[in-house]
Amino acid sequence: MSTLWTPGGEHPVDPDDPATEPAEPNLGGMSPDDMSPEDRQKAEDMARDMAAVQEQLASMPAAVVIANHAMGLYELAAIHLSKKPANLPETAAAIDAMAGVVEKLPGRLGEAEETLKAALHQIRMAYVKFEQAARAAEEADPADNGPETGGSGGSDGNDAEADDG
Repeated sequence: MSTLWTPGGEHPVDPDDPATEPAEPNLGGMSPDDMSPEDRQKAEDMARDMAAVQEQLASMPAAVVIANHAMGLYELAAIHLSKKPANLPETAAAIDAMAGVVEKLPGRLGEAEETLKAALHQIRMAYVKFEQAARAAEEADPADNGPETGGSGGSDGNDAEADDG
């Protein structure tokens, strides 16, 4: 008998049990018999494409996939920071998410680890500069402190302006 690890713990899995076989694709409650030939072909093509993507992901080291996602969080932070005006709360959320990955997986991110650490440091430094500029602008013109600057954007304890890395 094999087991399957999930965040909820180990679960026994019997490979001979028909209940553990892969499920049929979910077609939104439709039976393949109810579909037109064109729709059935589209659904089959989509299922094949999804299976190919899953197989490709399964063949890659997890560190590569995780690093790719972490860089996506970096890009998300940069996008929010580049808005006019910068969206500091959204930037802080993306930075904190990236930090959660990079800082909780030391030694497990493969070749990309040093690049990720440097990118995290860089985006944190950019965030601090934008936040300081927003504060200075707010102090210079207290009447214009609306939601455009993103409010405190991390001064509420977010890790985005935490140590340099």
